[in-house]
Amino acid sequence: MEPKVIDLKDWLFKACDEGEWLTAQVPGCVHTDLFRSGKIPDPFYGTHEHDLQWIDKKDWEYETVFSISEELGAESRLELVFDGLDTYADVYVNGELTLTADNMFRRWRVDIKERIVSGDNRISVRFRSPILEDLPKLERLGYTLPAANDQSVLGGLEDKKVSVFARKAPYHYGWDWGPRFVTSGIWRPCRIEAWSGARISDLYIRQDEISPESAQLTAIVTIESVEALDAELTLTSEGLHWDTEMSLNPGTQIIELPVSITNPKLWWSRGLGEPNLYTFHASLKQKESIVASASVRTGLRSVKLIRDADETGTSFYFELNGIPVYAKGANHIPNDSFLPEVSDERYRHEISSAAEANMNMLRVWGGGIYEADIFYELCDEYGLMVWQDFMFACSMYPGDKLFLANVQQEAEDNLTRLRNHPSIVLWCGNNEIDLAWAHYNENAGWGWKRQYSAELREKIWADYEAIFHKILPEAVARFAPVAEYWPSSPLVSLSRDENQHANPRRTSGDIHYWGVWHNKEPFDNYNVYVGRFMSEYGFQSFPEPKTVKTYADEESMTLESNIMLAHQKHGSGNQLIKSYMDMYTKEPRDFESFLYMSQLQQAEAMKTAIEAHRSRKPYCMGTLYWQMNDCWPVASWSGIDYFGRWKALHYLVKRSFRDVSLVITQKGDTVSVHLISNVSLPFQGTLHLRLFNFTGDKLQEFSLPVQAEAQASVILYQSSSVELLGNHDPAAVVLLAELVQAGATTDSKEHYFVRDKDLKLCAPTVTVTEVPGKGGTTFNVACNSFARQVWLSTETEGIFSDNFFDLIPGLPKMVSFLQRSPGEARFLPSSPETLSVRSLADCVQTESIR
Repeated sequence: MEPKVIDLKDWLFKACDEGEWLTAQVPGCVHTDLFRSGKIPDPFYGTHEHDLQWIDKKDWEYETVFSISEELGAESRLELVFDGLDTYADVYVNGELTLTADNMFRRWRVDIKERIVSGDNRISVRFRSPILEDLPKLERLGYTLPAANDQSVLGGLEDKKVSVFARKAPYHYGWDWGPRFVTSGIWRPCRIEAWSGARISDLYIRQDEISPESAQLTAIVTIESVEALDAELTLTSEGLHWDTEMSLNPGTQIIELPVSITNPKLWWSRGLGEPNLYTFHASLKQKESIVASASVRTGLRSVKLIRDADETGTSFYFELNGIPVYAKGANHIPNDSFLPEVSDERYRHEISSAAEANMNMLRVWGGGIYEADIFYELCDEYGLMVWQDFMFACSMYPGDKLFLANVQQEAEDNLTRLRNHPSIVLWCGNNEIDLAWAHYNENAGWGWKRQYSAELREKIWADYEAIFHKILPEAVARFAPVAEYWPSSPLVSLSRDENQHANPRRTSGDIHYWGVWHNKEPFDNYNVYVGRFMSEYGFQSFPEPKTVKTYADEESMTLESNIMLAHQKHGSGNQLIKSYMDMYTKEPRDFESFLYMSQLQQAEAMKTAIEAHRSRKPYCMGTLYWQMNDCWPVASWSGIDYFGRWKALHYLVKRSFRDVSLVITQKGDTVSVHLISNVSLPFQGTLHLRLFNFTGDKLQEFSLPVQAEAQASVILYQSSSVELLGNHDPAAVVLLAELVQAGATTDSKEHYFVRDKDLKLCAPTVTVTEVPGKGGTTFNVACNSFARQVWLSTETEGIFSDNFFDLIPGLPKMVSFLQRSPGEARFLPSSPETLSVRSLADCVQTESIR
């Protein structure tokens, strides 16, 4: 049977050099425990981050007392299990050192039966400062390894970057969107598991060959036995049954059971079919009594990363069940600086938001964590593919034997934990390290290698190759043998010459394009630098005023205030937002208008990029923007802020990622209307084109029949802007394209012939009227003159079915309000408490933002 579990509760904590014990929350961390105890202010407010850097220089101790019943004490094994210890920890049971941990990403398990006494038992976990633990390693190494985002100066360490030595979430040391909070604590659940006889410690359903006709699987069952047993292993799923007889010896053994399923229900990503899931139950029986059992849920699918040579380079796309998939999604970072604060409900909100926005992929970025089980379970359920990085990013790492052995065990632990999830379609070694070091090209990279001697360069690169070209791919091949592995993102190929390293002009591999933003390049360059798979690109904005007010007072609501700068981790980020605004839009009326307009600008940048990528299908087969979410309230590249509030970007993405989508491009004088399909059915319908002026007069109208093959990328219509505009003012008209099938609008897009800065907008009156019979959940939104970027807002937490949209007089839009549903990964219709509306014309004037 399943092990009997004792949850460890009622924890206390204190600084090791102090005597006062305080109440702790486990799972938790020191920072949140100190905050709840009233010992520190809100870490996210104002500039408090700067004042709390002392916490990571101290050692901390956690303690609890528990008792074991006589019944549990009679079990053969009493195992103390920590699903996560952050990071350097010594665990004592009744005063005896029982376990030493040194990796945040690993699960720790030890038998403590011989150390348990009748009555009270005490467990103490002493966390050593990750800073003081790793500074000596830096001294012994004798040189600093690159760690581009380690905010060591803020941490009071000058240039001593020690993050690379700890197997701990890299973003805890700071990033260009996140604060520096180097945490310690019992960050995932802990317990005591009591069991006797035998237990099934792991059940893996290896998918050997999958097709619509049959699924050939192998159930790999890891059994731990205290004694010799003759037993029967039974596997069941969906009314099917497989079994085998066996003789077990004391210790650990692995049993492989062949499994065949005829006409399986396959797992599909969103847009291609249902994400069907199977639950497999394994039981170990002795004389008809079940002595051990385990269950896993998985989806049956085949996934391949297709990299075939073609006339322009080499393809890069995922093939799911034999069907090429265009990946649409974003890069995911941890949802909080303090990871135990991320509830299941917050995960549900993120994944349901991704699904609502028509995404089919999330990339779990390598500077965070291997996510909680529920993250992958939700991706499985929703048909969201996962690109999974190993936790290495933007740094070079040491290569000593202890570090490499730790990495090897980390890979085994996480591959074993996550390998049954059908959503995970790729394991990637790291984020941007091959690009940054650029070993084979002296003039490429981020300049890191130039600070080292030739001998040291070779040593650092050999250490890199040991991890990413040997340990990690070998671990994937051993523990998740049908999974795909990609050494680094971005990368051209593992050619071991200068052709290995990515740049935006490459026609093979995946691309991170940051010319727009970091290099101040114009938005139109998104149309120039289109790779085979765009795995990173992005543009910043501020969160909405309601979020900004959670960390800043009224006096600080200026662009260059200390608080606003503290919540902008990119060195020149605020000024970059302002510079682009000067380029593309009119001057905001006030600071709150600036916040709103920063979101419009971000959305417009990402619209340009996404449409450039999708219109180049099948040359480009993936677009994952940076970034999905935030770990604290901040100005960043996210489409959803820390509180789960959708920015303009996320609403834009929902429209731009539709499975059958229109894209309107203009190159010079030529206007083209594209149809992009991500579904496996042909399309037949009608394209309607109408040109309106800003008072709602229809200036032109025509329609044409549309036919497109499944998975198509075709140009439906092409014309010169002169022919479309006639004698009408290009700054005072809008082109509306609508794709209609069977009387329903599949997609619609607006096109403008000038920049927002040059549009001749008048202040519109926008009316919002309840739709009768909808219980106050649905509204008609209309205007008397053209309204650009209409923003509906409410104090009630939730989303609108559409928002940040354009309104043409005479063409009202019906919009519903949807509230987050606690405990469910979905949104439900609801009536907002208050409702306000504004548009771009309400927010511009000539005064400058301070």
